[in-house]
Amino acid sequence: MHNQPGPTFETDPRIRLPTLKLAKRLIVIMLLAAVLYFVVFISAVHFYGTIDTAQEADVIIVLGAGLLRDGRPGWALTRRSLQAADLYHAGIVSYIICTGGKAESYPRSEASACREILHASRIPASAILLEELSRSTEENAIFSRRIMDDKGLADAVLVSDSYHMLRASWLFQLQGISTYRSPVPAQRIRSPLSYPYSLIREFVAFNWQLVKETFQIPVTHLKGI
Repeated sequence: MHNQPGPTFETDPRIRLPTLKLAKRLIVIMLLAAVLYFVVFISAVHFYGTIDTAQEADVIIVLGAGLLRDGRPGWALTRRSLQAADLYHAGIVSYIICTGGKAESYPRSEASACREILHASRIPASAILLEELSRSTEENAIFSRRIMDDKGLADAVLVSDSYHMLRASWLFQLQGISTYRSPVPAQRIRSPLSYPYSLIREFVAFNWQLVKETFQIPVTHLKGI
């Protein structure tokens, strides 16, 4: 009597069907978990950006934002710089650091455009420090730390848009900078689609930063500086 081979995954539908059902269930669970994570993250970014903790500190740090093609500051940089000017006039700091380097094909740095707005807001030139090397929020923190160390400055009030505050605070803390935050309210963003788009972009940027920290991926633009 010859031994017959038993059923296999490829030949027996009774085995294949439960396995496919299990795989589909796992995919659905993973998709639901991803959606839940996205919703929780976006909610956390939104609510974190509604809390202003500004108080007396050594310096305000204005996080850079893009310029118009002719070098004029865009609305994002303008509203951040004006917020910093208001805080300075309230007497909580002695210095403001304008951050942001010069992107390719643009006539000047984001930091210099920030300085222009501060000058127009009656901030003395002696109070404005420029950080013109950075090309990302991560580099804002790295190069701002160097300026603070040179000047003997210990803590800072971060000024940026509300959606940016969670990631920015984390990156500055990674550099050992004690920070408070003064987010520009979301209501000051003029385009109705800009805020949700910015939240989605923060989701991508924050999680990419998590990957970089986990696998010790070096900072993108620091090579040769």
